[in-house]
Amino acid sequence: MNQMDIKQILAYLPHRYPFVLVDRVLSCEPGKSIRALKNVTINEPFFPGHFPHHPVMPGVLILEALAQATAIMAFSSSEKPDTNTVYYFVGIDGARFKRPVVPGDQLVLACEVIRQSRGIGKFAAKALVDDQVVAEAELMCTVRRLDEGG
Repeated sequence: MNQMDIKQILAYLPHRYPFVLVDRVLSCEPGKSIRALKNVTINEPFFPGHFPHHPVMPGVLILEALAQATAIMAFSSSEKPDTNTVYYFVGIDGARFKRPVVPGDQLVLACEVIRQSRGIGKFAAKALVDDQVVAEAELMCTVRRLDEGG
């Protein structure tokens, strides 16, 4: 699977406005890696409060955008999720933020599978702006069915 537009992304992610943080998939190798985009605009709902005088994208939302990219990659290698399927964070290790992300930036979300076992995936994730790393972390995520007590 290669590129995806927003319609295809919405088929894989359960998130909806204002919480969809992936605008386009540039490339996806199911079970291996993904590169996706998040266009950061002044119209984001968090900027009026973070911070009105100096808008900065919250670091936790950069990590969430990376997690959403890993979800697309995970779901692209299996069945598309339904309303009874959720994708949870279960851990974040080594999160580092190198510089603020501001309106006008285009985040490239680059994630690679480190390992997958017993329903939990571990991913090396980086967010880049202009080929410079602005955030990085190892993310652990899992897929759960709500009817199984997820």
